[in-house]
Amino acid sequence: MKPGTIARGLLVGISLFAGVALAGDPAKAPPPPAAKKVALVDINGASQEELEKLPGVGSDYCHHIIMGRPYEQTAELVTKGILPQETYDGIKDKIVAKRPQPAKKKAPRTSSRKS
Repeated sequence: MKPGTIARGLLVGISLFAGVALAGDPAKAPPPPAAKKVALVDINGASQEELEKLPGVGSDYCHHIIMGRPYEQTAELVTKGILPQETYDGIKDKIVAKRPQPAKKKAPRTSSRKS
């Protein structure tokens, strides 16, 4: 073997070892940053101002969304003719149709007076 070959082999080996040592333990690497959670807009309860913040939704569409409530599914915005498909496609990942909560009925009062 040539002396240069041994030296190059040692140099490559040391470089590889140093690279692994400098890189550190991959198990201890910090976790990737979590994706920002964006609050979904509830089309059954959002105000006009909240709806207008959605891309492509102006005051006219907001009025129609509000007047068409309640919705079982967000896709009803298209099937009911409230939004065009293109506008819906731009916001469908930003909206949700939560079911309206029924009004709580008060229990009838019972008289605690003794007669």
